[in-house]
Amino acid sequence: MTAGLPPAVLAGYLAAIVLLMLTPGPDMMFVLANAARYGARAGAVAALGVAAGEAVHVAAVVAGLATVVAASPVLFTAIRWAGAAYLVVLGVRALRDAGRPNASADRADGRAGRAFLRGLLTNLLNPKMILFSVAFLPQFVRPGEGPVAAQLVLLGALFVAVQLTVDLALGLGAGRIAGRWGDSRWTRRVDRVCAVAFVALGIRLAAG
Repeated sequence: MTAGLPPAVLAGYLAAIVLLMLTPGPDMMFVLANAARYGARAGAVAALGVAAGEAVHVAAVVAGLATVVAASPVLFTAIRWAGAAYLVVLGVRALRDAGRPNASADRADGRAGRAFLRGLLTNLLNPKMILFSVAFLPQFVRPGEGPVAAQLVLLGALFVAVQLTVDLALGLGAGRIAGRWGDSRWTRRVDRVCAVAFVALGIRLAAG
């Protein structure tokens, strides 16, 4: 056994998070938007930013901070509204840029550099990730089979690894397609779809 967790529990956990990671959400749409607009490098950097944000959520769960945030209506609502506003802003910017030609190489490099921070914020400002981390990870902990903190760290590390693998594959794949097709209608359509998705997700998040 690893960190006190039976192989059957780990197998069930991995199957669950793989299915979850394949479900579209703000993080996936952000990675896709960056890759389609600025290339594979920007998509990969965005994926790293998202993974870093999830690592912070996992650390908060281990430290007990996530439970405090989830139990505070005022703090949780503030994060929810900040996350909703941020998604809407991302959507409006993506919609504004959808009709423009792709950026030059220098500008694209700059966008790639900022993609990490934006990916980090996209994940951190999603209050549903806080609730998810608090509610989901402990379900697979077996207190009688080892230190709880060690089990949470292992579960969190596996979650981040799977998320990073899926998002990297998406970012690199979409970026290569966008680079091959250049300023095609496909790229502009992806921009618009991501823009609408960001705004819709922001509105949905604000509505609770």
